[in-house]
Amino acid sequence: MSVRELVVLGTASQAPTRHRNHNGYLLRWDREGILFDPGEGTQRQMLYAGVAATDITRICVTHFHGDHCLGLPGVIQRINLDRVPHEVTAYFPASGQHFFDRLHHASAFHEAATLREHPLAGEAAIAPLTNLTLEARRLSHPVESYGFRLVEPDGRRMLPERLRELGIAGPDVGRLQREGAVEAAGRVVTVDEVSEIRRGQKFAFIMDTRRCDAVAELAHDTDMLVCESTFLDADADLAKAHGHITAGEAAATAREAGARLLVLTHFSQRYPDPAAFLADARRHFDGEIAVAADLDRIPLPKRR
Repeated sequence: MSVRELVVLGTASQAPTRHRNHNGYLLRWDREGILFDPGEGTQRQMLYAGVAATDITRICVTHFHGDHCLGLPGVIQRINLDRVPHEVTAYFPASGQHFFDRLHHASAFHEAATLREHPLAGEAAIAPLTNLTLEARRLSHPVESYGFRLVEPDGRRMLPERLRELGIAGPDVGRLQREGAVEAAGRVVTVDEVSEIRRGQKFAFIMDTRRCDAVAELAHDTDMLVCESTFLDADADLAKAHGHITAGEAAATAREAGARLLVLTHFSQRYPDPAAFLADARRHFDGEIAVAADLDRIPLPKRR
């Protein structure tokens, strides 16, 4: 059975707290395990969350501020220590190649796994995966930063009752799916007659940024939108000055984009009560909101 869920490994921003580790998020998507922004302490949080190094197929780093990348050395070395048998691909801003190199080789270890690098450059980039597309968009932050979007193409769901009505069964079902038509009930039956569109799902991951066109593009029509909310609305000027958005701005983005589930995270240590983020967001978005906590497991909403 396929699993699609977000495993939250850390939710703090620049400084961790007693209750919040630095950033870290693993998206389980069928056979993919995409680790986003492994901050300091991510390897230990993985143990608490029941995430193994072998679960990781890809690593996405939005930018090279420490709370988003200082866990990379431990994660990479654990991938090698556990001799992960499959290739792991790392996506990161090309302008930070020197940072990635230093983090990759921060200490001596035996390289027993394959880590493929995929630096990102330009305003947008697209990487085809198996049955998915990973998109990246450049954001607005003091250092170069990218947001990520995962898109599943639309498919078709076969309708068993229509297949039975037309006497289509066994190998003919597979042939219908492959070829688009078969002969049945004395005529040619097309796949459109016995199936319906199954909408693909979409996921977006947006960290440190001001509101900009790329934020709206990444968030558009998503089933799950994971978005930073470093500051509360009362500190909007501070957020803008430091290249961040508030909980209310994240919620307004979700509303305008038609997102189904908004996951708020990346909270400044200056705010002790996470309920305040929900209160700010609720004024702008009446859809589903999750205020992330360390070690949460948040399922992707069921298909529309």
